Amino acid sequence: MRILIAEDDQVLADGLLRTLRGSGAAVNHVANGAEADAALMTQPSQFDLLILDLGLPKLHGLEVLQRLRSRGASLPVLILTAADSVEDRVQGLDYGADDYMAKPFSLQELEARVRALTRRGLGAASGLIRHGPLVYDQTGHVATIDGRLVELSARELGLLEVLLQRSGRLVSKDQLVDRLCEWGEEVSNNAIEVYIHRLRKKIEGGPIRIATVRGLGYCLEKIQPEAAMPSDSDAASLA
Repeated sequence: MRILIAEDDQVLADGLLRTLRGSGAAVNHVANGAEADAALMTQPSQFDLLILDLGLPKLHGLEVLQRLRSRGASLPVLILTAADSVEDRVQGLDYGADDYMAKPFSLQELEARVRALTRRGLGAASGLIRHGPLVYDQTGHVATIDGRLVELSARELGLLEVLLQRSGRLVSKDQLVDRLCEWGEEVSNNAIEVYIHRLRKKIEGGPIRIATVRGLGYCLEKIQPEAAMPSDSDAASLA
């Protein structure tokens, strides 16, 4: 789960970052509305939830929300604000917010609302991604092949999720770096190659492969039986 927090109060933002990262989410933070709008415009599919303060500098939170919805994005949005009048809540919901919390609030309640919104965003039907015998549970973060659990690290799971979401399409190394890394952390292209190598060893061997497009990126493919290459033992028996 990847969350974008748009909050100009650094103390509150730090508390949200610690809490949500502690629950296993990847969290990015921006401190003004212009940065939030830019992140949502360039990387809309990279986030599962937006936590949005209304009183942001440079661009008001409602303007950020209005621009997001005008682009057709269905990203779940949780509004945070010091204003708690009925009119404020109605306005925020009318602009396209999914939930609303008035400051001050309980971090425990916020975590519960985040879980509810991300479940709603994923939807029951889209919680599982299937690719041949490979099944990935986006909610439980578990991968299986032919019903058998595949032991994957958090980085490998993140990588697999991106490849599955773009199955049959090219995914560049830069896209993988953006998806796997929280802002401010360093993950090199060489590290991506290492993760791809490890993931291949764990999921390939059947009708699934991660194809490398040299210099461009990777693509998750299903191999048709007639197109599968013979194994070393098969080749030896034919020799």
